[in-house]
Amino acid sequence: MSDPTPFGDVQDYLALGRLAGLELSPDGTRLVTTVSALDPDRSGRVTALWEIDPAGERAATRLTRSAKGESSAAFTPDGDLLFLSARPEGTTPDDAPAALWALPAGGGEAWQVGARPGGVAAPVVASAAGSVLVTSMTLPGAVTGEDDEARRKARRDGKVSAILHTAYPVRYWDHDLGPDEPRLLVGGPGEKITWTDLTPEPGAALVETVADLSPDGRTVVTAWKVPAPGGDVRSTIVAIDVGSGERRVLLADDGHDYAGPRISPDGSAVAVLRERRSEPGHGPVVDLVVVPLAGGDGAGGDVVVPTAAWDLWPGDFRWTPDSAALLVVADERGRAPLFRLALDGTTSRLTGDHGAYTDPRVSPDGATVYALRSAVDSPPTPVRLDAYTADQEPVGLRGPEEAPALPGTLTEIDTTAADGSPLRSWLVLPDGASATDPAPLLLWVHGGPLGSWNAWQWRWNPWLMAARGYAVLLPDPALSTGYGQAFVERGWGAWGAAPYTDLMTMTDHGESLPEIDATRVAAMGGSFGGYMANWIAGRTDRFAAIVTHASLWALDHFGTTTDFAAEWARELSPERAASNSPHHHVDAITTPMLVIHGDKDYRVPIGEGLRLWWELQSRQQDAAANPHRFLYFPDENHWILKPQNSVIWYETVFAFLSEHVLGKPVPFPDLLR
Repeated sequence: MSDPTPFGDVQDYLALGRLAGLELSPDGTRLVTTVSALDPDRSGRVTALWEIDPAGERAATRLTRSAKGESSAAFTPDGDLLFLSARPEGTTPDDAPAALWALPAGGGEAWQVGARPGGVAAPVVASAAGSVLVTSMTLPGAVTGEDDEARRKARRDGKVSAILHTAYPVRYWDHDLGPDEPRLLVGGPGEKITWTDLTPEPGAALVETVADLSPDGRTVVTAWKVPAPGGDVRSTIVAIDVGSGERRVLLADDGHDYAGPRISPDGSAVAVLRERRSEPGHGPVVDLVVVPLAGGDGAGGDVVVPTAAWDLWPGDFRWTPDSAALLVVADERGRAPLFRLALDGTTSRLTGDHGAYTDPRVSPDGATVYALRSAVDSPPTPVRLDAYTADQEPVGLRGPEEAPALPGTLTEIDTTAADGSPLRSWLVLPDGASATDPAPLLLWVHGGPLGSWNAWQWRWNPWLMAARGYAVLLPDPALSTGYGQAFVERGWGAWGAAPYTDLMTMTDHGESLPEIDATRVAAMGGSFGGYMANWIAGRTDRFAAIVTHASLWALDHFGTTTDFAAEWARELSPERAASNSPHHHVDAITTPMLVIHGDKDYRVPIGEGLRLWWELQSRQQDAAANPHRFLYFPDENHWILKPQNSVIWYETVFAFLSEHVLGKPVPFPDLLR
């Protein structure tokens, strides 16, 4: 019988629409989200804006349609909808970068509001004044947009791709930094915006930062990166006067990094995520601080810390309209609830389900919260919550996509580590798994390592495995977030110790369940999860197969070639790197391994995969009996993003596991043969 869910065929799975982001109009009557769908030839994804009825009565309606797609919605005070798109306008070439567009509140055709040669991104609207802040990539010597375009043309015509760096870093995740640099531009309001450059010659200060604009449009607050000794970088918070361009420091100290500033609706204060800088002896601590917008002594002397009593790490957050509280998301025991946090530290958890919440938006009267909710067993969907009721169940809204039927069930299991620490995991069980027909088990280790299995996964989706009869164990070992600071510290700088033993303990517990066949078990992981897969391979032969994706192999080499080496040096001293490096145990590996790596991965550079593959091959005395395989993607990065490459990824994993776990050899994808 064919699978009635979209998980039996990877192509059907890829065709599911994917929601991201949520914006609420100033009058509270319109919600807008972005939906990503396959393009006509199924080789890429295109995004469109959809409107959702906050009352939950009307069906969702599509607002935009173009081959280039639309993203980054933002409302003006008058209700016009701004968005980014690379759709052509007039004589704009087809390869032009994204520009800012507007869709009128009363309906009609969209028009282009503003553009730049390097494109614009991350639009923020001043809620009272209506002016707009954007980030734009600009070549260092350029003064105006015309100057920037002339310099770009000279590079194109001369076939010049070289980049001269004067500081570290030079890469970030999956892209090179430079030769252009992000600048903050402000303009409007108006039908056509003339941009003012607030940050000429910023260097790398604004790389991968977030900025906000005060309601009156007079002040921009942004993270500002400052070079530090030893190739390190510190992240500070600065306020920029829009009229003069004058910049002053709000938060900066040697012990912390700051990010994600948000200005209160009354314009009086700024809430910021603060992270204690890690060292080999202790991990980071993340909290949320509030500082006056008009004050700020630069050293945080007038800072309020609403999360001082928390043992959780705050994430996404928004102010309430009265500027008296914050709606904050934080990982907690395999979930990511939404909390109401008063400035005096009084806290109420609004959500009592197993969901993971993002993009909280509060109604103008402060009574209602809208958000996207996902869970391990549910893709993101829009919901409505009361802004004051604790531990409530969300009310689902009519979103653009219906939740897909699942080929199994989700359950939660708990056990205890050798040191007494409580351990928990999610367990996906395929339909039909029972004591009389137990399922083979896949141990999946999450990346990070600071993270949690608590939300829907599009890239590593356990339900695709459940559709093929596998149970999937999703454990949160030491270093996982949502279990308190001590749980992070258990594994800090000692990846091969508590994280490994926790994983084995949780696997033991999973194997003891009657629905699980303990004779057919494999391990998989990506990024840090790939590191753990490699460490497991050199420590035990209990698994029938191991899949390691974008994995760390030789920590001494990884630490100096990753995109931001200083961050890893703060956790892994040379001694800790040596004692926790999987490559020292290659001679003990007997388990068949599927190695997967993308050449454009800058977080875990391809050298890790190449060295792992060579060291596995150099131990093979009979080439014909080599059990290992290497799936290499020349044009992918840390993630496999191209849809048909994703199909190849899954089908290769299916075939490898079928041979070694199920004992049923099947061909690898025909396009690889």
